[in-house]
Amino acid sequence: MKPYKTIEDYKENQELKIEKIVDEYSGYVYTIIKNLSNQNLSQEDIEEIIADTFFVVWKNQTILDNEIKVSSYLAGIVKNLLREKTRKIRVNKNLEDYENVLADTKDLWEIYEEQEKAELIQKTLQSMSEEEKQIFKLFYYCRKKRKRNRKKAKYNRS
Repeated sequence: MKPYKTIEDYKENQELKIEKIVDEYSGYVYTIIKNLSNQNLSQEDIEEIIADTFFVVWKNQTILDNEIKVSSYLAGIVKNLLREKTRKIRVNKNLEDYENVLADTKDLWEIYEEQEKAELIQKTLQSMSEEEKQIFKLFYYCRKKRKRNRKKAKYNRS
């Protein structure tokens, strides 16, 4: 017995039993879609791709080679349908739509300077000891002031 099923295994009287393929491979197709789509598709999109996958099999049943592995054939169809779907979903955004947004919020130089400052602070913190980090956090984040020893120095005036 073969370790995999071919198209020939789903033919009776030279007619493809698409219902049997759908019953046996729906979970397989769903798993492929979930794994390849990285959770970027809605449930409706997933169901549409599953239906389209089996529609392609039904549509091409007369030209299919009987020795094709069903699982490989379905995986190929799913990959092509996913590629097509992601092209349709991908929205092209125009930079002109965002010109006013950038001008209204912050200047690009301000954003760059903030990022530079944040990186510099991170580097400095990494080089500090634990005690220095604690003092830094207390002073800048908890707004604690440092205590000063305010003893007055006595000067001898001779």
